[in-house]
Amino acid sequence: MKKLLFLSLMVLVLFVSCGNKNAADDSAKTSGEIEKIKKRGVLKVGVFTDKPPFGFINEKNENDGFDIALARQFAKDLLGDENKIEFVPVEAASRVPFLQSDKVDIIMANMTVTLDREKVVDFANPYMKVAIQILGNDKDNVKSVNDLKGKKLIVNKGTTADIFFTKNYPDIELLRFDHNTEAFQALKDGRGAALAHDSLLLYAWAKTNPGFTIVNEKLEEPSPIAPAVKKGNNELREWINNELTELGKQNYLHKIYDEKLKDIFGDAVSSPDEVVTEGGILK
Repeated sequence: MKKLLFLSLMVLVLFVSCGNKNAADDSAKTSGEIEKIKKRGVLKVGVFTDKPPFGFINEKNENDGFDIALARQFAKDLLGDENKIEFVPVEAASRVPFLQSDKVDIIMANMTVTLDREKVVDFANPYMKVAIQILGNDKDNVKSVNDLKGKKLIVNKGTTADIFFTKNYPDIELLRFDHNTEAFQALKDGRGAALAHDSLLLYAWAKTNPGFTIVNEKLEEPSPIAPAVKKGNNELREWINNELTELGKQNYLHKIYDEKLKDIFGDAVSSPDEVVTEGGILK
């Protein structure tokens, strides 16, 4: 009986030890991410390169935009130099795979927080808010979503607009593109009657492209835009949250709004509070 009890205790000890080891291994996988970035000396950030004014290549062939400025500030505060950053070009559909395969540390590419995405990545606190709207070709007289029946609507693959219309308007034919430049060119060429995307991007594009009008119909409540990290990377996510809080105290997001967005939006946005959040927390 004593021998049986001893063996049972040994099995229990081994089970607990293995359990603790596995827990420690899992913890080790997600800890030390900040130190890893510091040792590498470069923060890898996934960004858009064709989505002005948020992420694009300017006339000097440099990454520019609101998201770029915020990412550079992250690098400055984490590594002591805003230039210790590698901008990795992404498309909407490649954002999650790039995180999962460790090609980037953070996604800063206008990534809307959704329940489905929260299952596969971890979001930090939001820094911006947007809604889906429609940009119509004036020749097609698109005044509401109902005017799209029997016409083609242009979207970018993997965006919230693509997901929204696929789910809620299956009778509207969608013309999908990987790149923003391709999508907007298709609209200019008349291959679609309208284009659906984040409202802020549409405001910027419509300002320099006459003959296209934003339909004054928001299809949903504004949604948060947030930095995304690999699932389980709690250390980096918490660092970003603390960083956004500190930047909020400095009104940094309002500062880069004035630098990167204010002139583009003009009267379309009455206050930066309509776009950016305070300290990474939605009002």
